[in-house]
Amino acid sequence: MDVRFINPFIFSVKNVFQTMLATEIIVGKPYLKDHDEPGSDVSAIIGLSGDAVGCVVLCFPMQTAVAAASKFAGIELSPQHEDFADALGELANMVAGQAKAKLEGLKVSISLPSVVIGREHVVSQSKNRPRLGLPCDSSLGRFSVEVAMVVEKKTAVSPQPVAAVAG
Repeated sequence: MDVRFINPFIFSVKNVFQTMLATEIIVGKPYLKDHDEPGSDVSAIIGLSGDAVGCVVLCFPMQTAVAAASKFAGIELSPQHEDFADALGELANMVAGQAKAKLEGLKVSISLPSVVIGREHVVSQSKNRPRLGLPCDSSLGRFSVEVAMVVEKKTAVSPQPVAAVAG
């Protein structure tokens, strides 16, 4: 995956957590996730379509998810609280939205967020779209951002300029 398309996600997760949660994020060395494995308790998923197709997944252990959702909402949110999934979905939406704005030269749409809650579940990945993992450390706990993206932008032929003729 081209670093030009990963740096926007690194920037956006750091910016969203700093701005919305007053929390510094340290992003570790990216890794290629080449197979499905259980590990997340909460996953906030945003689909990508357009010139780039794939998804962005914020993967949390339960303790980190509760801390992040509570800090974002400004009240203590348990996993059973009606706003718990919405808070994490909105964080994922902001991360994907800010990254989308920085994907220069690509027209990308993002889906509404989906949030999966369940002990050590798997968000299955397409064999055609390997997922890049971005491990994140914060005072709220560890989590990761996974990005699976294939750039499908068609090379458009630029129209040739036409000279205006006064007549």
